[in-house]
Amino acid sequence: MSEVDIQAVKHYLLDLQDRICQSLSDADGSAFREDSWERPGGGGGRTRVLEEGDLIEKGGVNFSHVHGAGLPPSATASRPELAGRSFEAMGVSLVIHPRNPYVPTSHANVRLFVAEKPGAEPVWWFGGGYDLTPYYGFEEDVVHWHRTARDACMPFGPDVYPHFKQWCDDYFHLKHRDEARGVGGLFFDDYHEGGFDNSFALMRAVGDSYLDAYLPILQRRRDIEYGERERRFQLYRRGRYVEFNLVYDRGTLFGLQSGGRTESILMSLPPLVRWEYDWQPERGSAEAKLYTDFLPPRDWV
Repeated sequence: MSEVDIQAVKHYLLDLQDRICQSLSDADGSAFREDSWERPGGGGGRTRVLEEGDLIEKGGVNFSHVHGAGLPPSATASRPELAGRSFEAMGVSLVIHPRNPYVPTSHANVRLFVAEKPGAEPVWWFGGGYDLTPYYGFEEDVVHWHRTARDACMPFGPDVYPHFKQWCDDYFHLKHRDEARGVGGLFFDDYHEGGFDNSFALMRAVGDSYLDAYLPILQRRRDIEYGERERRFQLYRRGRYVEFNLVYDRGTLFGLQSGGRTESILMSLPPLVRWEYDWQPERGSAEAKLYTDFLPPRDWV
């Protein structure tokens, strides 16, 4: 497979969406509802959402395959030479917001972009990754998350995980608060190393390892008892998630700038959130520990 095989990627992504939805549905006991849609500018997708489950308060797993006459600004910010090219983009993107504050929020996506213009070779690249956003940190969970990410990357070279881990730490940083969104994981973009076969294999390794990384944490923490204090802190920290997705997230910006389906793009937002003016955690509290022991980037493996 030396050429870009769009159908092979699409087949993988649809299957990945099926597998993730089935596993999460089994864990929750509720089914995702599916909403298929078409994009007026070209392409479409299928959005799957689970709301008000026993375990998952809101979760979305979205597949999209869109194309258009010109790449939007968010897609050419780091590669201005591609401006004006037609594009084809496909991917799976998901966000899971559990009900229990002791279960972390998780996000993942994998995607392929192809940019073309007459008389020139297509330019293609893969991107994606996954990251974890706990409200109450457990070192065991974060170590497992990062070791799973490391193991997924290892067949592609010893430098891949450290590079993608650092990229994730840098990317999911709220500059206006000088604060990490969560405890990181993997992030990569513009990836085309070793040809199409190798790059596609890395994308699959990342996508396939997401459930291995997240499900054990979800099952381990789902039955911890919590009260109003923990719930209020969860909703407060969800505000950071919203701030990042609406201000910085390249996937959100690409979707909105390319005329994508707003309901599917904003499925990543939690159902409930709160902001409090100049709130500070109590010194020595479990809430303060998130800021001191978990959000600062560190080597977890």
